Amino acid sequence: MYSIRTTIAASMAAAGLLVSVPAQAQRDPAYDAARSAGLVGEKMDGYLGIVGASTSELQRIVNDINIRRRAVYAEKARAANATLEEYALTAGCLAIARTVPGEKYQAPDGSWQTRTSAPPMRDSRCPA
Repeated sequence: MYSIRTTIAASMAAAGLLVSVPAQAQRDPAYDAARSAGLVGEKMDGYLGIVGASTSELQRIVNDINIRRRAVYAEKARAANATLEEYALTAGCLAIARTVPGEKYQAPDGSWQTRTSAPPMRDSRCPA
């Protein structure tokens, strides 16, 4: 029997959700530069986080992306009969899995890690 997170992950993949939200953000050259420089990274909760010191411009970029993500997550969670938190966690698991070497992501212990060629550390709540 599938868990709610597995069901959410399957519906997210089918809908292309995790391709559309980060792809929109990557159209902003400032976001792309911050991600490449390791100033921002994917968090376990499905949102973008600031790694290290923040600036007002970096905070604006992260806030803008996270507001858009939350709106999409809320809509998709309702459609999947899931909570916003369940949906966002699954989105975070999938976004972290898609990071590439050199990008930052949040490990299950909350620390920021730099992705290597090895798979990222996964939260035990992530779908298989």
